[in-house]
Amino acid sequence: MVVRIFGLSVVVTIVSLIIAFLYGGVEALILTAILGVFEISLSFDNAVINATILRRMSEFWQKIFLTIGILIAVFGMRLVFPLVIVWIASGLNPAQALDLALNPPADDAAYFANGDPSYETIITDAHPQIAAFGGMFLLMLFLGFFFGQKELTWLSWIERPLEKIGKLEMLEVVIAITLLVLTATYIAAPDEQLTVMLAGSLGMITYILVNGLGEYFNVEVEDDDDNEAVEPGTDAAEKTAAAKTSGEDAAGDKSGPSGLAKATGKAGFFLFLYLEVLDASFSFDGVIGAFAITADPIIIALGLGLIGAMFVRSLTVYLVRKGTLSEYVYLEHGAHWAIGALAFILLYSIGTHVPEIFTGLVGVALIIASLISSVIRRNRLAAKGEEEKVNI
Repeated sequence: MVVRIFGLSVVVTIVSLIIAFLYGGVEALILTAILGVFEISLSFDNAVINATILRRMSEFWQKIFLTIGILIAVFGMRLVFPLVIVWIASGLNPAQALDLALNPPADDAAYFANGDPSYETIITDAHPQIAAFGGMFLLMLFLGFFFGQKELTWLSWIERPLEKIGKLEMLEVVIAITLLVLTATYIAAPDEQLTVMLAGSLGMITYILVNGLGEYFNVEVEDDDDNEAVEPGTDAAEKTAAAKTSGEDAAGDKSGPSGLAKATGKAGFFLFLYLEVLDASFSFDGVIGAFAITADPIIIALGLGLIGAMFVRSLTVYLVRKGTLSEYVYLEHGAHWAIGALAFILLYSIGTHVPEIFTGLVGVALIIASLISSVIRRNRLAAKGEEEKVNI
């Protein structure tokens, strides 16, 4: 299974490194490899979150995400997105923006007679609005998870109180708006305040719209399924019984890869959109951070896109196929805490630069801590089960 899942990513990595070498020699090859490792280390929490959503989707929509989705991730976020920023911010047409990216001037004033900034400078200057949009989208995701009701909690001393106060309607929106206002007022530069407010508001609107539509159509599908009669003795009845014995409760918990109900049709489509926006939000810090290493869009697309994004997709598939999230039950909690940390880091970075390595290490540390806690819990339950057998 490991070879089948990760084999294509390995092949893509080798091909990407060869292309990088042919494109820019040894230096380009090294930079591409560095960016690939950089993206994988930053995006492990992204893979965990992707897996929690992907396992709710039908096989058809899983394939769509793993094919069309990878094209959007590679070419959309890692190549087209930076060019669009330059196109909008500089007033250049797409061809000029690409030329500026591929042929950077010797200094910022060399490209235009009036001293317009370079490609890298334009991308860096666009960070406040990018961070505001991504930070607010991820913040809404973080608050939505911990304000909701859950059977299990990891850091119970804080997650249980969050569940209790989360019973207040629209509390996550109130908190998010408050933090956005504080960020725009005290962190953003005076000339960026309005831009940050607008970008952050769009991030919140995007989350509420896409998540809300996904839940709405998912409920419609589940209602239709519930209204269908199941004749005793049929395959459908046996599957339903098997699903119940495998851990799916009456409330419709879909935990684990064996969950019977999967999002299809419109529900699957909006989950797909939700995943794409989520993946884009996770990608912002990687794309911006890549410019600390190189401003060449081809190398960024090869390293972050082809190598990094492919391995993130493979890791996502591995987590779903192996049922890892059902076995290591706190991984989802750790990933959402990593999302919360990334959201606050993005908002703070609007006014102060935060090293990308710090951002990546925070997420990895939270994932590892939740994994260790999951292993301890699993071993404790196994020991308890053996003890009960002995007592019997």
